[in-house]
Amino acid sequence: MVAQLITRWLQIVINLSTIGKSRTLLGVIWMVVSGLNFVAVTAIVKYLGTEVPPAQSAFLRYLLGLVFIFPLLKEFFQTKFTREELILFGIRGVFHTIGVLCWFYAMTEITIAEVTSLNYLTPVFLSFSAILILGESLTARRMLAIFIALLGACLILRPGFRELSTGHLAMMVTVVSFTISYLIAKKVTGRLNAEMIITMLTITLTVGLFPAAVVVWITPTLEQLFWLFLVAFFATAGHYTMTKAFYSAPVTATQPVTFLQLVWATLLGTLFFGEPVDLWVIFGGTIIIGSVTFLAWREVVYYLRNRKSTR
Repeated sequence: MVAQLITRWLQIVINLSTIGKSRTLLGVIWMVVSGLNFVAVTAIVKYLGTEVPPAQSAFLRYLLGLVFIFPLLKEFFQTKFTREELILFGIRGVFHTIGVLCWFYAMTEITIAEVTSLNYLTPVFLSFSAILILGESLTARRMLAIFIALLGACLILRPGFRELSTGHLAMMVTVVSFTISYLIAKKVTGRLNAEMIITMLTITLTVGLFPAAVVVWITPTLEQLFWLFLVAFFATAGHYTMTKAFYSAPVTATQPVTFLQLVWATLLGTLFFGEPVDLWVIFGGTIIIGSVTFLAWREVVYYLRNRKSTR
């Protein structure tokens, strides 16, 4: 049963590569699938709770993830990475390791909605960093989509006085670390394919997380290993589809789509983990969905208009 579901999910992911001729719209679709994968990761990690120490869970996620990149190892060893690329991957490995450790820890301390909400600082930082550092253009419609999506997130968060826990602080470290990691990923997408980027990330994270896991190691049960294997599967698929989104469209076009994860994560926390939800979350989620729909619609209109003008 599980094998059939995984096979079906892989078929859906692979078939997405043939959908649509607009690269920006295709990038949006890839990012939606990426969000679904990462929500699945969140659900499983939340389900495991503190049964396995966060550092060990993070390490096992990437160790088990080596299974999915095994078919790519031949190409990996044949690829001639430049010195600059190796340095960039090394830097990315360090920051992503820190971010992953803090994220797994935060999942044991605060709610799914809080983790997801705070994680939305990453696409905001990433979108504007891409403009400042990578020189990407920011059209009026993309700026509007980002603004509306951020407004929806603010309605859900309702900024005000809030008691900060170590989980909140850990998520802030995660945000900064992931922003740097994703900027590096975007920078190397023009040089290497998505498979090699994911392979390098999995290897560097497995090595980087090992020392932290050894310190808190406990012997996991077969059931825990099974769930962590699923975490590895969905996380690997999520990084792959996110990298495909980077290939297909600018960061400023794909990042507003990630706000949809907040809607899914909030529903997940309410239905399966008994976490509270209110009308502000529903209202904010509706605004987020509206912004993503608007962005996709405008990109289709833009594509069709350009196609007519070139005939």
